[in-house]
Amino acid sequence: MAGHTESEAIETGLDGPLLLSERIRNALTDEIAAGDLQPGTALDEQQLADRFGASRTPVREALRQLAVSGLVDIRPRRGVVVARVTPERVMDMFETVAEIEALCVRLATYRMTPAERGRLLELHDEASRAAEAEDVDAYDGINAAFHETLYQATHNAFLAEQAISLRGRLNAFRRTQLRYKDRLARSIAEHGAILAAIAEGDGETASRRMRAHMSNAAIALRRYLELHT
Repeated sequence: MAGHTESEAIETGLDGPLLLSERIRNALTDEIAAGDLQPGTALDEQQLADRFGASRTPVREALRQLAVSGLVDIRPRRGVVVARVTPERVMDMFETVAEIEALCVRLATYRMTPAERGRLLELHDEASRAAEAEDVDAYDGINAAFHETLYQATHNAFLAEQAISLRGRLNAFRRTQLRYKDRLARSIAEHGAILAAIAEGDGETASRRMRAHMSNAAIALRRYLELHT
């Protein structure tokens, strides 16, 4: 990756598409969602660094990302603890993001370039392969790229910035919902339906389907959490 020396690549674990900090973040996200790490549990940087065979730098970055999602609280002079997140709070977040993404896909339908449309189709194909392989990590990354391509295709820089910012708050929960039963297969089918509406130039239908897509993700997350907490 550009900008990384060989020693830095080893330090950050760049042996695949994810930085080591992202791998640590994903592992902790899964453990929090599964109830293995209960609210109030202290997370010690050095212990986590030892566990993952990392320095404290990627651990600190992983914890920062979890704090953005609201999964942990970083308390000055008191350390990091697993946060207590209510289902109501998460559902409110999904409802808000659903409206933003519905707006994005409606505008993108009418404004995207042929190159952007082609990129969405490429990502959809990649995501389909990841879903077939039941590879949550791969699908999660491709899914983020798919949605962010839609944001950029609105050609409204301010809206894209807000959508990306909100997505960052919800990233951990969007990843977790993919682990519920057949959610991967359903998610890729919902993407396909959104793309079909885009291909027809029907922004209103694409918007409704995106809103339903996000609602289904929220339902899957709630059911997953009910099973594991």
